This record gives sequence, C-alpha cells and structure tokens, in this order.
Amino acid sequence: MLSGLGRAVRSGWPPGKRRPPVLFGVWDGSSLPSVPPGLGRVRWSQGLAGPHSTLETSDVTINYRHGLPVITLTLPTRSERCIFTVKPMVTTVGAFLKDLQREDKGIQRAEVFAPDGSKVSDATLMEVLLMNDFKLAINNTAHLVSPPAKDKLSSEHATEMEDIKSLVHRLYVALHLEDHQIRKERELLEKLDHLKEELLPLEQMKAGITASADAKTSRLLWVGLALLSAQGGALAWLTWWVYSWDIMEPITYFITYGSAMAFYAYFVLTKQDYLYLDAKDRQFLHYFYKKSKKQHFDVEQYNKLKEDVAEVEESLRRLRQSLHLRLPVQEISAKD
Repeated sequence: MLSGLGRAVRSGWPPGKRRPPVLFGVWDGSSLPSVPPGLGRVRWSQGLAGPHSTLETSDVTINYRHGLPVITLTLPTRSERCIFTVKPMVTTVGAFLKDLQREDKGIQRAEVFAPDGSKVSDATLMEVLLMNDFKLAINNTAHLVSPPAKDKLSSEHATEMEDIKSLVHRLYVALHLEDHQIRKERELLEKLDHLKEELLPLEQMKAGITASADAKTSRLLWVGLALLSAQGGALAWLTWWVYSWDIMEPITYFITYGSAMAFYAYFVLTKQDYLYLDAKDRQFLHYFYKKSKKQHFDVEQYNKLKEDVAEVEESLRRLRQSLHLRLPVQEISAKD
C-alpha cells in the first residue's frame, strides 16, 4: 500500500453515501480508481507478481550546468532532494540507476520506460535518453521526466569546440605517446623472448636434421661424379683397347640420347629445368622431410614460429625508429 496518497475509491458510488476506503492493489476490474487532485494519477498494471499500482509524478527536474545535465529528484526513503550530474556521452541508463540505488538503499526497483510504455535498455546512453521524454520508475512511483531542449551550438562555436578537442588530443599524444611506445617496446621484447624460448628446441632438432640431409645430398653428388667418371673410363677403354671408334660411335650416341631423355623426364615430373643447384636443393628437401617425419619434427609449427619472430622483430625495428628520433645519441648507441 502506498503511503501519503490518501484513499483510492471506486468511481460510480451512489451520491449522498459515504464511500468506504479501498486498499491499493484490490480491484475487481469494473472501473479505474481515482485519486484526490494534486497527488498525480494512479496507473494500474498487471505485472509478474500480480496487479500493482503506480503513482505518476513530475518532481524530477533536469537542468544543464556547464554543458552537463543535472538530474534532481526526491529520494523515496529519506524524502530529500538529491542532485545527480551525469556525463551523457559515457554514462549509461544502467549506471545511472545503480547510482540511484547506491544513494538510497531503500530503492528496490528502478527502471526507465519510454512514453509508449516500453522499457529502455540499461545499455542505452544517457545522451540518447535525454533527447525525448521518459518515465523514471522508482519502486512503485513513476516520475514523468521532460528533459529541456538543449541549445544548439552555432557553427562558429562548434568550430571552436572541434579545435579545442583537436588541441587536447594533440597534447595527450605528445604527453603519453613516448610512454606508450616504451611500454609497447617492452611488450614486444617479452613476446620475442617467449617465441625464442619455444623456437629453441625446434632449432636444435632442425640443426641435426639439416646436417643429416646435407650429408646424404653430398654423398649422392659424389656418387654421381664417380658414376660419370666410371662411364667415361669405360667408353675410352672400349674405344681404344677393345673395339674401334666405328663400333663405339653409335653406342655413345644412344648413351647421349638416353641422358637427354632422362633430363626431359625430370622436367615432366618436376616442371623445372635440370639445373645442378636446383636438383641439389630438391634432393636436400626430400631427405629433410623424410628425416623430419621419422623424428616427429613439426615443420609447420617451426615455420609459424619463425614468421611470428620475424613479425615481432619488424614491429620492434619500426617502433625503435620512432623512439630513436626522441632519444639522445648516447642512449641510441646503448640500445643498439
């Protein structure tokens, strides 16, 4: 039952008879209750917990002081006026309602509704809320709030405000940019150390695999040289000591033709010309991946860590370039 609102009576009671008092919230649905003049309107609504009554008043005032809205209202428990200054660009409806509940512990329910009765989200900024009229529901009392129209800034004043904002932004950057860059450099160095710690065991494993693959590739090259030397010696021996050149000439021709076919087959299979350096690298990679698979070396993880390290080092290099423009020569030499 609401205090201080007098007695609510049913409309339509026969004239000349005394109207008995009626408790708030008891309504048979035949007619709407009325309230004596000056106390506002009683609005009946059906909630989750059953019918309840709400008094609508207009004792909430909003004024602008130094460009900020100042909301003045009466606290329900202490019955005293309280002033709340909000920052419309930062404060949300939920934050404002929490400030109300922190100020008056007797506030059990605080909500904001639009003129059509729909609830306003707690995430809505106060700047958006103050553009139109709204209802502030505190416990069982709904306050009708009509924000004053904010004076529009002239174009000249708006330009001055933009210049001031730009100046403040430049001052903030000038005062805090170097600290931010130094803090960012420290973060990059920590990240680089962490990546190098993860990369160290992979580097050691890769070094062993690389040495093994390189040794096998070198042995294969020496075997190829030995085979070519043996082939040349055999052809010379057959030409001068066993047979004559007339017999060995067609043999050497078909050997050359067979070598050409082998090189062409290499191109068909690999889509690359047969160059000794490329062939060596290809064979090295073949041995490397074969050995990596046996030792469970994660090549993809290793490549990703190497890319991350290169990216961090590049970011660190670009960051230090801007820092070097502000540091004395002695400090630059010490860092390098």
